[in-house]
Amino acid sequence: MSFRKVVRQSKFRHVFGQPVKNDQCYEDIRVSRVTWDSTFCAVNPKFLAVIVEASGGGAFLVLPLSKTGRIDKAYPTVCGHTGPVLDIDWCPHNDEVIASGSEDCTVMVWQIPENGLTSPLTEPVVVLEGHTKRVGIVTWHPTARNVLLSAGCDNVVLIWNVGTAEELYRLDSLHPDLIYNVSWNHNGSLFCSACKDKSVRIIDPRRGALLAEREKAHEGARPMRAIFLADGKVFTTGFSRMSERQLALWDPENLEEPMALQELDSSNGALLPFYDPDTSVVYVCGKGDSSIRYFEITDEPPYIHFLNTFTSKEPQRGMGSMPKRGLEVSKCEIARFYKLHERKCEPIVMTVPRKSDLFQDDLYPDTAGPEAALEAEEWVSGQDANPILISLREAYVPSKQRDLKVSRRNVLSDTRPAVAPSSARPGASTSAVSVHTLVPGGSLTGAAEAGKLEEVMQELRALRALVKEQGERIGRLEEQLGRMENGDA
Repeated sequence: MSFRKVVRQSKFRHVFGQPVKNDQCYEDIRVSRVTWDSTFCAVNPKFLAVIVEASGGGAFLVLPLSKTGRIDKAYPTVCGHTGPVLDIDWCPHNDEVIASGSEDCTVMVWQIPENGLTSPLTEPVVVLEGHTKRVGIVTWHPTARNVLLSAGCDNVVLIWNVGTAEELYRLDSLHPDLIYNVSWNHNGSLFCSACKDKSVRIIDPRRGALLAEREKAHEGARPMRAIFLADGKVFTTGFSRMSERQLALWDPENLEEPMALQELDSSNGALLPFYDPDTSVVYVCGKGDSSIRYFEITDEPPYIHFLNTFTSKEPQRGMGSMPKRGLEVSKCEIARFYKLHERKCEPIVMTVPRKSDLFQDDLYPDTAGPEAALEAEEWVSGQDANPILISLREAYVPSKQRDLKVSRRNVLSDTRPAVAPSSARPGASTSAVSVHTLVPGGSLTGAAEAGKLEEVMQELRALRALVKEQGERIGRLEEQLGRMENGDA
């Protein structure tokens, strides 16, 4: 038997998680203590939103990503709800629009100023009233503009056109008990739900039709979750009859038996799954756990492949996940989570170690961009469309280094073609270091820059000569070695 087949080949086998330094965390945030199995956190490439403790109503904090460090207690919040906020979700098509659901039975949609809040925000753009009990779930349609789904403790799912503040669909007879979560499929034509009656349902919202149902998907009584994967399969987390936490993968065409079922452990926190459709990796975070487990979903048995576990000391109160377009591509970052502690938010970066400095096409296929593929009216009329994809190649150079690198590249662009391919690598790296160390701020005069450029060129010429000399020496040594091996010496 060949040993090569023992270890499954995967480019994500060595993904590792790393928390950022303390000065890049968000300190002194009073995370909400409300008893609801929500993530309490939502993040996009511009803002971080966290549901916080508030007296006399409900509030959440919206921070520009750059506002790290200690957050002042007087920092303005979004505070228009009269009851605690239970769930928040950023609009995928507008980074300044966020929806919130609350115990006051309303859904509110807010427009955040471009540079963040300077005073408390109390007036939402629109208030959506239709639930008779608290609203615990809000989630935007992945491809249609201004379409928002909300689900409440009245066991009703409502779908809204936020642009006109009208109720599009009311699904009030499909769930006999509390709805734990709702997840749209890849193009937003269907959604799946997990319910307190232990059933997973696949629903066509425009027809109001139940397409498939699996009773007792997980037999335990504790909360479960169900999410759609990119290929249409359904991934669920829940508990067994013996209160062991489980993961399962289901084919919607045949929900009789799971394609895969794995038991994790005996902890009692609800498992929150986060799915990356570009890499087919599912990250599973348990509420109250201090770890994030991640699994790769493939087409080959056993379908769910354990990759690794990120472990820290502090338990997590909630978790937010950054969309792919907000990651630092040049650092091979494939996911970033925002872990909520009791009094702070700590970013955790998931990285694939790579030696090359080039753009990694295999890690970053085209991903969903911020442009909506459909208008709300088109979706209501029956049209479906996949997300409009964008390339992350343009985001390859991180913004904080972009100015420095671009300006240096422009200065040296005329001289690069003159460097021979064999000697370009050591010369190029040395010149980059020289420019970076000699001209840290890029604020020297033109004459001084010309002088520094001449020094760099001298170094390049010296390096080329050295490489040539070493190459000739290696050739002579190889020739001598060959003669010795042939017995001529």
